Amino acid sequence: MATPTRLQTNLAVHKRQKMSDAYSFLSILTSFKALQLLIFKNYKIHLFFVTDLTVCFAQNPNRMEKNLKRMATMHRMQVTGLALFYQKGYYNTSVDDILKELALSKGAFYYHFQSKEDFFISIVQNLVIQKVYHMLVEPIAGKEDPLNAISACFEDALETAEHNELDYGFVLTNFITEFGRKNPEISTYLQDILKIWEVNLITVLQKGKSDGYIDRHVDSEAVATYLISSYIGIRTLMVDGNARMLRYKYMQQLRQYFRSIAQKQTA
Repeated sequence: MATPTRLQTNLAVHKRQKMSDAYSFLSILTSFKALQLLIFKNYKIHLFFVTDLTVCFAQNPNRMEKNLKRMATMHRMQVTGLALFYQKGYYNTSVDDILKELALSKGAFYYHFQSKEDFFISIVQNLVIQKVYHMLVEPIAGKEDPLNAISACFEDALETAEHNELDYGFVLTNFITEFGRKNPEISTYLQDILKIWEVNLITVLQKGKSDGYIDRHVDSEAVATYLISSYIGIRTLMVDGNARMLRYKYMQQLRQYFRSIAQKQTA
């Protein structure tokens, strides 16, 4: 059997490396898809996702590379779009504003997305849900002491906002307020994310009652409603107020409230 040349060997190694990178990317992608399906399975949200990537990539490496580039381009567009929508608002941001920021043509935009609305929905499904999940859901999931976990979670989120020079408030509720009844479809997507946060809080609080960290007479749904509304309120006040002082006072009162609903230790 003929010995392969150095060029053939290098090409083979390069091909294996590309496949390895692709499958690494796919494992991350698949994990996130599972997370999305888990989160949204009860809320009938249509997920924006490229399906059957593994088969497609394995059969056609060139198509694999093309799809990865397309997804990377779409992600870059979504990140830039979210930043503009967050800063200026959805209705005050045009497709031309987005294209100017990205240095893309209209043809490139409409190749990936059918409309501005379609573009925004993809942002909600792929970026806004991630932000809310990583900031307010994941940090408290499975923690032993729910009140301490929620307190630490809110502290970290507010501190991040305090040091953000481009803070315009809580991204989710900014969009909920802007859309209101103007666009029922988008409003539903946004409200469903809020519901995910609420359900997670209720679940954590209920477990805290069962585990003896929270007084058994506490209404978990009412506490979750209070936590969400108070967090949204303080985030709004921090935009134009003294963010550091507001965060400090809010957290003081929150911890005092948590002490009032914690299970009292008997002597």
